[in-house]
Amino acid sequence: MADRFRRLAGRAPAGVWQAPGRVNLLGEHTDYNAGLALPVAIERSTSVAVALRPDGRWRCWSTARPQEPADARLDEAGASLRGWARYVVGVAWALRRSGVELAGADVVVDSTVPAGAGLSSSAALTAAVAVALGELAGAPLDRSALVAACHEAEAGFVGAPTGTLDQRAVLEAAPGTALFLDFRDGAAEHVPAEAALPLVVVDTGIRHDHRSGDYGRRRRECEEAAAALGCDVLRQATLDAVAERLTGTLAARARHVLGENDRVGEAVRRLRAGAGIGDLLDHAHRSLRDDFEASCPEADAVVEAARAAGATGARLTGGGFGGSVLVTGLPEEAAVAAATRALGHPPAAAFTTGAAGAAGRVA
Repeated sequence: MADRFRRLAGRAPAGVWQAPGRVNLLGEHTDYNAGLALPVAIERSTSVAVALRPDGRWRCWSTARPQEPADARLDEAGASLRGWARYVVGVAWALRRSGVELAGADVVVDSTVPAGAGLSSSAALTAAVAVALGELAGAPLDRSALVAACHEAEAGFVGAPTGTLDQRAVLEAAPGTALFLDFRDGAAEHVPAEAALPLVVVDTGIRHDHRSGDYGRRRRECEEAAAALGCDVLRQATLDAVAERLTGTLAARARHVLGENDRVGEAVRRLRAGAGIGDLLDHAHRSLRDDFEASCPEADAVVEAARAAGATGARLTGGGFGGSVLVTGLPEEAAVAAATRALGHPPAAAFTTGAAGAAGRVA
């Protein structure tokens, strides 16, 4: 990364920082409903080499898109900047709004987290940049402040209506553990993840974008369901109340969220006891597919193929509408590709991962 930075920026970087991607063991679309989630940081990451500059320019390069360098000024970036570099400059914009003094910087990005695969590639990018800029600016930012800046960059600058699950997952993770998050009171606990490891992550090849309409529509439907139940957020509701007072689409969306909270709680109890959680993943996938309607035929095929290959559990992970499938109890990722091919679908790319640590400086 330092050599790449020298070639592109013409000087040495001040350092290199890294942030992991993440998968959710369980807990999809629960964060913005004040619910529970259980993410794990994966052993794929985004690295950034950074050096500040005093002239107000933000020069950004990505090794994945060498033909798309960016050169912008922060005050003009909202109107002029497009693509991946908006996430980088968005972090600077959010940090400056919080009082961090930043003039400009050169930033070189490299990543092994597939974009649009439901593995929080955008959170990995914003977290790596936020940790780097906060340190270089000498700002005493704790992890909660970094989470807020990364979320503001995505929601306020880029325009992706996400919650804070992804940011917390990559900024608060610890090796070998899942992060048990309660979005009602902000609590976090590291739970041993050994009973669920290793994980196989299977990329369906279907790309999603949280700025598109499907994600925002589901969020609005959850808000409508809560309002119809007389609640501020769905976390305050019960399945009995949903059955009595809601029908159709709103009832289905609420059932998924409340059921997912229950599955997270049960998974935490099992992991603490060293027990497996594969069947909970199966239940979660059916809920995402049928009640939340966030799956796709390709993900359903991968889930079926994984179970046929001997997995203990499999489900779509991430916001949905494409992305990746998470598989437990199947150490050979090649078996998923073979089984997917046998079902008449293109073989899916897969990798095996443990539970990684949080974003930080690496050089």
